[in-house]
Amino acid sequence: MFIATGGDKTSGGETLCLEAGAALLSRLVKKILITALSAASMLSLSGTATAATTAYPVKHPKLIANPLYEAGALPTSTCTEPPLKKNDRKAARTYVNAIVGCLETTWEQHLTGAGLPYRKAKVRYIDKLPKKYCGININNDDSQSLYCEQTGTLVFQLGKDWLSDPSDLWLFTMVAETYANHVQKLVGIYDAFDAAPAHSKAEVREQQRRNSLQLGCFGAAFLKSVWPLEGRTTKDWTYLQSLRSGDARGAERWFGKRANVVAWTKRGFATGDPGSCNTWAAASSKVA
Repeated sequence: MFIATGGDKTSGGETLCLEAGAALLSRLVKKILITALSAASMLSLSGTATAATTAYPVKHPKLIANPLYEAGALPTSTCTEPPLKKNDRKAARTYVNAIVGCLETTWEQHLTGAGLPYRKAKVRYIDKLPKKYCGININNDDSQSLYCEQTGTLVFQLGKDWLSDPSDLWLFTMVAETYANHVQKLVGIYDAFDAAPAHSKAEVREQQRRNSLQLGCFGAAFLKSVWPLEGRTTKDWTYLQSLRSGDARGAERWFGKRANVVAWTKRGFATGDPGSCNTWAAASSKVA
């Protein structure tokens, strides 16, 4: 199972979720099927069904009260961005390696300082992901990244969608959010999410939105910990926020509406503290 991110960059649109790709949904297939079977069994026994609720509180302690939330703000440090060139895949790989190195330095210090587990993530580059990777069907996005939990590997397919404008912070934030899956895995959030019960497709979707929004918040908190990056100004952050998107109108809501995507990343950047990213305890309206 893995979390994937992909898609074209856009500017303020809501036609495409930029924080996660369709392959992400595969992580939920088992949960959906089990839920459907459970619901069918209940109906066959009782002949009635309870009314659907509008809120789905999460109770798993690893999700709502994880020790990571009490560890404080990420340590501040510096992170140097290597130069990028338009559509230069080799330079992009060098860039990703450097940002992953910064992520490792920050998160190792933070997690070990809080008595939490830590191990390095692996990194792999694939020019074109096969139709199935890490046990999951892959979509046709030109650029995407994923976290393969079985091996603790960050996998990147770097294409023109992400490399057409080397001046923005898009690649930086994609690396930081992909690494956030590794952080979740280390502290138990990843597995707790998989294990969390859900009793309807609506509840499954809300849990997924909570997870996706937390990844974005963690990524933004890391960015704040190394801010300001050399040569970057507030204009770069503002432009990055303008690129973010959310679930398309009328589509199934897996990732959150744009306003909430922006709100959670803004929150992470404002505090630099993963504890401010507790989407699992937030009201349903905050993760809609």
